[in-house]
Amino acid sequence: MINEEDYKRVLNEHGIEQISQANIRQCVAVSRAMEPVLGEPFVHLEFGVPGLPACKYGIEAEKEALERGVPNTYANVAGEPFLKEAAARFVEAFLDVKVTPECCVPTVGSMQASYTLFLILSQYEKGRDTILFIDPGFPAHHTQVNILGIRAISFDIYNYRGEKMRAKLEEYLRSGRVCSIFYSNPNNPTWACLTEEELKIIAEMADKYDALVVEDLAYLGMDFRKDYSKPYQPPFPPTAAKYTERYMLLISASKIFSYAGGRIAIAVFSPRVFKFKTPLLKERYGLTDTFGGNYIYTYLYSSSSGTVHSTQYALAAMMNAAVEGKINFVEDMKEYGRRAAKCKEIFQKHNFYLVYDKDGDEPISDGFFFTMGYIDPETGKPMECEKLLSRLMRCGICAITLNTTCSEQQGIRICVSKLSSEDDFKTLDKRLGDFQKS
Repeated sequence: MINEEDYKRVLNEHGIEQISQANIRQCVAVSRAMEPVLGEPFVHLEFGVPGLPACKYGIEAEKEALERGVPNTYANVAGEPFLKEAAARFVEAFLDVKVTPECCVPTVGSMQASYTLFLILSQYEKGRDTILFIDPGFPAHHTQVNILGIRAISFDIYNYRGEKMRAKLEEYLRSGRVCSIFYSNPNNPTWACLTEEELKIIAEMADKYDALVVEDLAYLGMDFRKDYSKPYQPPFPPTAAKYTERYMLLISASKIFSYAGGRIAIAVFSPRVFKFKTPLLKERYGLTDTFGGNYIYTYLYSSSSGTVHSTQYALAAMMNAAVEGKINFVEDMKEYGRRAAKCKEIFQKHNFYLVYDKDGDEPISDGFFFTMGYIDPETGKPMECEKLLSRLMRCGICAITLNTTCSEQQGIRICVSKLSSEDDFKTLDKRLGDFQKS
């Protein structure tokens, strides 16, 4: 176990006053710096990176594209036609949502998609300047709106599941300032999955108050309680896109195809949103008066001039392989569910409890993330984020705290992607035992 003096020294060297305020990358850096002090590698539960091999269809397609010499030309900023067509097929096959290829726009990962969407959403209509987050959520999204100076509001979903969500949404939407409702499904960090009832409510509220819904589907199909693996066959993952035309979907290659290093995603617009008339943007930028046109030729063009040419071939190949049944990306991802089930069992053995534990009356799925809390023996209440993560770090376990995800609950987020061997689980078990003794 790392003594308190060494722990505080490392924090100070990294300019961090409280570990509960550190972002994911800072937590990684601190844990790496503490590993020589501990004398062993940390158990890394903080970093949501793929823990499975990259999809071979993507690798082969990108290699072929590179060998043909495509890097010597700029990719189409709107996306290469073959990728746009593959994306439209993929969306229909796995979400039962029909869009045209022009509505599917590649971006440099979902991070660029959200960054540029926050900009256009806050500028396309006068008086609508606010993003409403349904939290907890990916901390980087809040960082992005802070960098951009965009007004954001949010609420913790913990006490507002089911029909309770309607009144809470209306409380924020009735001001008329909200341009967009933003959330992830399955959720990062909790792995809660919004139900059909909740998605209908979101869609109804979006239509009533003229807000646009943005769904981050980074973990598409990874609610393993149902089999979402068969293209063009029900069941399909629930989505607000079935209940409103005011939607945008973010579909990333990072997790579902383990292609995170390729930095590629697809921003999918409903045909209605893509063709929205935006005179305010036409006046401001002088290029076009449509939402989709401005997104591509103003915001994407100025931020990166498009997405890597060769990686577009990779994503198209992976999406086509999934649609054609050559790969089963959902089945491949079930390994994360196995790891989560085992990891939860170990935490609960050491008296931790699931913080976000149910979707309605149903226990949450085992998947990429989950959340854990611990009752403080000194107070009889949930141990505060700072105290909990500090003690875990000193025992050689790194995670991130729930407060960094805009949760109002006390606890930590666990990612299972780095737990790749039985030895990893044994080490986790031992160190949680050390935590309890401490």
